[in-house]
Amino acid sequence: MTATRIEFVEVGPRDGLQNESTPIATADKLELITRAIGAGARRIEVTSFVNPKKVPQLADAEDVCAGLPDRQDVTFIGLVMNGRGAERAIATGRINQLGAVAVATDRFAMANQGQTRDGSVDAACEIIAMAKEAGLTGQVTIGASFGCPFEGEVQEDVVVAMARRLAEAGPVEVALADTIGVANPAHVRSLVTRVREAISPLPVRVHFHNTRNTGLANVWAAVEAGATVVDASLGGLGGCPFAPGAAGNVPSEDVVYMLERAGIATGMDLEKLVDASHWLAGVMGRKLPGMVAQAPAFPAAA
Repeated sequence: MTATRIEFVEVGPRDGLQNESTPIATADKLELITRAIGAGARRIEVTSFVNPKKVPQLADAEDVCAGLPDRQDVTFIGLVMNGRGAERAIATGRINQLGAVAVATDRFAMANQGQTRDGSVDAACEIIAMAKEAGLTGQVTIGASFGCPFEGEVQEDVVVAMARRLAEAGPVEVALADTIGVANPAHVRSLVTRVREAISPLPVRVHFHNTRNTGLANVWAAVEAGATVVDASLGGLGGCPFAPGAAGNVPSEDVVYMLERAGIATGMDLEKLVDASHWLAGVMGRKLPGMVAQAPAFPAAA
């Protein structure tokens, strides 16, 4: 089932930064978005419309949206957890797609958004409906699809049933998120295959964290199993304020290197991604987790 092309989604401006304790200037967030576009990203998760007291790093959501470049060829995604967040995102006039989240366990759903698992599915369906009514599109991610920081193992049947119900709401895709980085390639292959079959013809998107250094292997297993959309974060930044122990996302430049070298097109310019990763390391004041940006270019330029 391995695709010859995947759709790449840059999530660094939201997921990459949301757990950082040092405030990042709005201007730097906009520069990150500009550099991602320059490297080829055509879908970018730019911010999240959540309670600023709970996620202070994203308190400037409206300011970020006001500064977004006018690009008709780029889909700007705003993550929202409830109707109020959806209203805020729609009101900016700059968000093209609402990203909703449903969570595969009750305890994590309560920690993440103050709802039960079933309540999070209801809210996600409502958000997708609100997006459509506003002339936008909606997507949905099933958080903790591969394991929960509070309840442990998550049964595949639960995730498949959630995916079926969410697909009925008409999102552009359903994503499986390894929120705390516990997935392994065999589990990924199995669950992606089952969800793909359950929601076809809707695409499956995948979102992996690299907490236990299995992120890239999981991306490969997902693509082999038929996932056609992949999230990644520049430099490998990321984490969740409500998921203890969650580390960074799979690095954009590492994902692009792996897939492109394997003959799977991403639409991304690796050299520009590496340059952007170096720039972001300067903004953050530290070396970032991504490995490709730390290695010599290969093959070397003539």
